[in-house]
Amino acid sequence: MMKIGFIGSGTVGTALAVLLSRQGYRVVAVASRSRAPAERLAGAINSCRVMTSQEVANTADLIFITTPDDAIGSVVSQVKWPSGCSVVHCSGADSTDILEPARKSGAMVGGFHPFQTFASVKQAIENIPGSTFALEALEPLLTTLKDMATALGGRWIELKAADKVAYHAAAVFASNYLVTLVKMSTDLWQTFNIPTDQATRALLPLIKGTLHNIETIGIPKCLTGPIARGDSGTIKKHLSALSKKTPQLLPPYRLLGLQTIPVALAKGKINQQLADELEAVLKQSE
Repeated sequence: MMKIGFIGSGTVGTALAVLLSRQGYRVVAVASRSRAPAERLAGAINSCRVMTSQEVANTADLIFITTPDDAIGSVVSQVKWPSGCSVVHCSGADSTDILEPARKSGAMVGGFHPFQTFASVKQAIENIPGSTFALEALEPLLTTLKDMATALGGRWIELKAADKVAYHAAAVFASNYLVTLVKMSTDLWQTFNIPTDQATRALLPLIKGTLHNIETIGIPKCLTGPIARGDSGTIKKHLSALSKKTPQLLPPYRLLGLQTIPVALAKGKINQQLADELEAVLKQSE
């Protein structure tokens, strides 16, 4: 049976190692810059040992590099990779080009990125099943990674090297900037003296309802609100209120509104005339 090793024992590496082990994969080795997290990972998996990075490369058939992205290049260049092994990173933004030293040594190289957010190991273990994995590899490694994604309860997509940065930017829009949008909303609630924690509790059902609509109805049909209705009067009121209360939120409100107009048009509830009116309101000077 194929032996798997990990270089890097952070959130993603630990979660993947634990989940793969639970699915019957033989995770045998882990290396980390810090000893304590490597020992925690090894302690969670039967027959997994803490080793140096070179020892992991010498022992395992498939080695996941799950260090921070900025460290992948130095790890790959410092290890002497046995010919015929497989070296796979889990970066969302980097292509397999960063693994070129391993490729030159005769290793197969690949990318295996779970399209998911990981705030902690526990949450990562809970969130990975059902996620989509972005894969970049040649055969036969590609099939191995597809099988792993399926075993983890996920789906997979294939990406080319030139696709990776745009793919990662999409994740930032959907995940990281969602946090920012909620922060902006709670900032507005503070203008009428509702504290952040209470505002967040109030907003979460709305956010969950929106996500449910996206999942069940789809885009663009799930779009609601004043732009979806062509309600330029309400947009004018929003702009006026923001100008007085939180002027720093005016630019993102305008930009997001302009990006929303095509979605409303695609939904079919507004015509081009209403779309033009909305655009003019959002572009007008303060």
